[in-house]
Amino acid sequence: MIKKLTILFLFLSIAIRSLTQEEFVPPQAKFITQIPFTQISGGLIMLRATLDTSSIVLNFILDTGSGGISLDSSVVAKLALVATPTERIIKGIAGTRKVSFSYGHYLNFENFTTDTFSFHINDYEIISSAYGYKIDGIIGYSFLRRYIVKIDYDTKIIELFSPGTFKYPKGGYLMKPNFTTLPLTNFTIGNENKISGRYIFDTGAGLCFLLNKEFTEDSFIFKKKTKFYATQAEGLGGKKTMQLAVVKQVFVGPYKFKDVPVYIFDDEFNVTSYPNNVGVIGNDILSRFNIVLNYPEQTIYLKPNNKYADDFDYSYTGLSIYSINENIVVTEVIKDSPGDKAGFKPDDIILAVENNFNLNIQSIKFALQNAGTKLNVLISRKGKIEMMILDVKNILK
Repeated sequence: MIKKLTILFLFLSIAIRSLTQEEFVPPQAKFITQIPFTQISGGLIMLRATLDTSSIVLNFILDTGSGGISLDSSVVAKLALVATPTERIIKGIAGTRKVSFSYGHYLNFENFTTDTFSFHINDYEIISSAYGYKIDGIIGYSFLRRYIVKIDYDTKIIELFSPGTFKYPKGGYLMKPNFTTLPLTNFTIGNENKISGRYIFDTGAGLCFLLNKEFTEDSFIFKKKTKFYATQAEGLGGKKTMQLAVVKQVFVGPYKFKDVPVYIFDDEFNVTSYPNNVGVIGNDILSRFNIVLNYPEQTIYLKPNNKYADDFDYSYTGLSIYSINENIVVTEVIKDSPGDKAGFKPDDIILAVENNFNLNIQSIKFALQNAGTKLNVLISRKGKIEMMILDVKNILK
């Protein structure tokens, strides 16, 4: 009898262990659709979609640095959408502001219609002028949290998948960021000394790295003899004066980049939440990888693509140029910069760079990315045509 009870006890123990080892297996992620995109300055991703039943095609930036989803105020007016004032505040590198919302709208891609979103309303006129495309909105966290988003920069295709078990391609690196509405990732950068810190993973930033000025001062990452160049960038609230420099090494997981241009800014609106986060990693680095954004699992997967080993842009002109009324206009000239020494003035209209007469700000910006060369730049100043000789600075030298 004792032997039988012992056997029964062992059997029950095994059965109980079996039950306790059961676990829920999530469903396989399912392919939903693919969406072509255009890559603009700084590696930014621009998608095209329509809103609700409108046939007007709109341009959206895919932005992991946005905590929501938004529409430009001109689109809201044009489509006669209802705008509801709120007490919600958004902040960016150049300011903060209260925003209104327009509720219950959906996006239509070529073969896919989303569920509805609450869009906040912003003014993207400056960003549109900087990139030469009408930017009608930003696609951020509100969209990304619903899908697995696979970005292939080689084919310029985005694939959407439903949340679930996802098989990542071989040969990459799986990151596990901290998530609020923004993914916060750890990277190491340095010159003689290597400094680790947490950065906002931002596909909507057209640069390599944006560093909080306090971080650079506290960490002593730059030597006193480091050369800094005054420059300007665009963000929420307008334009922002910054400094441009180079760090010798950047480590993205197992991947290493040398001589990386970085921007340093006075974070007066505490966008980076320093010292918790020290800056932003932007799409001039991120676009060198094909990326899987798996917000439902709070992971990001990087795999080097065909642009991984491309040179960085080391050119410096000191010119701020924007697309205004179909003209490429110089809006600011940094004092003592190459542009200033060449004789450029605000309101000069650029007609051509070398033999490039294509009045597209993307092609003009690309033509000016010729570090260490002298360029013939044809301008119009108060109706008079002039030729300027621009000696483009190489910030590595």
